[in-house]
Amino acid sequence: MNRIDTNINGCFVVEPRVFEDERGLFFESYNQRRFEEVLGKKIDFVQDNQSNSKKGVLRGLHFQTGEHAQSKLVRVLLGEVLDVVVDLRQNSKTFGQHFTIKLSGDNKKMLFIPKGMAHGFLTLSKEAIFAYKCDDYYHKASENGVLYDDQTLGIDWKYPTNEMILSPKDMQLSTFKELFP
Repeated sequence: MNRIDTNINGCFVVEPRVFEDERGLFFESYNQRRFEEVLGKKIDFVQDNQSNSKKGVLRGLHFQTGEHAQSKLVRVLLGEVLDVVVDLRQNSKTFGQHFTIKLSGDNKKMLFIPKGMAHGFLTLSKEAIFAYKCDDYYHKASENGVLYDDQTLGIDWKYPTNEMILSPKDMQLSTFKELFP
């Protein structure tokens, strides 16, 4: 397992060791002991989630607040997405900055997202199966989000806006300045 730091403090890419031969391939998608060695601390993932999205679907930018904030380990099982993380930790040197990466079933990369981040992804392939682990349970009252096209954040989704498919809820999220005046 290889760790690659990003421009966001505490957020990093995980590359598993993949073993390929004429039969196909094998890799360990998660090993708690090895992951904690890479992370440098103990983490207890308590919930696994999975979504299936068609091309152009944008989910996000979501986060949970307060005591229900979640760290996540995200990956794509099938297809390809543009994954985006925004640092919402006001005491962080990278507050308000974002990181983007293409995650796919082919590249097998994973992204660790620490607590205090908004997260979203845009499906680039015909279909994508997205899976992630969370270190706290979903708590509806703690749910929040930042508008995907927030001008302050300036995220380049590398996709035509008029072809994006968003839920009505995601189209009405707050702007960054509304959340952090």
